[in-house]
Amino acid sequence: MPHRRTFSIRATFKRRFLAGLLITIPIIVTFLIIGSFFRFVDGLLEPIYYRIFGYHVYGLGFISAIVIIFITGLVSTNVFGRKVITIFEKIILKIPVFKGIYTAIKQLVDAFSPERQGAAFKKFVIVEYPRTGVFVFGFLTKEYTIKEQKDGSEIYLRAVYIPTNNLYLGDIVLFKEEDVHYTDIPIDEGIKIILSGGIATPARISESKQ
Repeated sequence: MPHRRTFSIRATFKRRFLAGLLITIPIIVTFLIIGSFFRFVDGLLEPIYYRIFGYHVYGLGFISAIVIIFITGLVSTNVFGRKVITIFEKIILKIPVFKGIYTAIKQLVDAFSPERQGAAFKKFVIVEYPRTGVFVFGFLTKEYTIKEQKDGSEIYLRAVYIPTNNLYLGDIVLFKEEDVHYTDIPIDEGIKIILSGGIATPARISESKQ
């Protein structure tokens, strides 16, 4: 009888401990990520304030970065601000090295912007990749038509962005039209599925027309 009671206490403790662990791990990881971001942004402007004041003011760089980002967003939402940003972009695009880097980063950021998702990502799809029998999620980005030179026949291809590292890194793969399975999942929900590692995927996915 005492042995059974001891085993029950151990089993109860194990269940409670695992339950607490599953709750605290996401919280701890979230705070670690936020803390790392805070230190990174704060470190960008902190040396400037150190030269001005002669001593370190922890957190001032982070606050300044938030204010700068907010002001930039405020300026970019009016006509005059858009013109200034347009002029600034034209200057950058005239510099060879900066042109390639800036264009690539801007296109990537625009692709995941809520205001541009309709233009960047058309559909959340499922494709068979990288081999037969293996299916992955992806985002339909472009439609192509290839015309054969000999007989004049046309091949309809679909460009699908397949995330390979979280969300911002991935492969662009061309598929035939019939090899792309269109889902009824909205783009924003598709992004959540990718970021959650598939945990947010609904139990049943319906295939929709293009």
